[in-house]
Amino acid sequence: MARVKTWEISDAFWALVEPRVPVKLRDPAQTYARKPGAGRKPAPARDIFAAIVYVLRTGIIWNALPKEKFGVCSSTVHRTFQEWQKAGFFLDLWRAGLAEYDAMEGIAWEWQAADGTMLKAPLAQESVGPNPTDRGKKWDQTAFAGRRAWRPAGDRRQRGQRP
Repeated sequence: MARVKTWEISDAFWALVEPRVPVKLRDPAQTYARKPGAGRKPAPARDIFAAIVYVLRTGIIWNALPKEKFGVCSSTVHRTFQEWQKAGFFLDLWRAGLAEYDAMEGIAWEWQAADGTMLKAPLAQESVGPNPTDRGKKWDQTAFAGRRAWRPAGDRRQRGQRP
């Protein structure tokens, strides 16, 4: 069975994304060195979007983006990602996806949960009491993960005295 590649962009998904892609316009107040249409042609928006999704899904760094796979330079993809983020493209895409999911499945807006992390309180060990999972165990609790047991680095001696 072939593995599903979660970074690939289907035609149906691209049809939903394409109208939201920001269009880069020339500023009429600025003077440009080149005429309109001159220079290198811009990279296709679909290739750039596919490369952005690939980076976000796989977690690789921008410079490790394979140019052979997408045909777009990693610096171009990163620069376009920053431009689209400033233009609000990803927020708009997220809102559209959220609205579509709400229409299909329904979101329980009255009940929400947040994810968090649980750690031992480093300064409240005595006041909290034993951990429920460790009650009845004979061994002592281990120290907090962020600290080491205190002890002098070496033998102490008075200044001016010879060993």
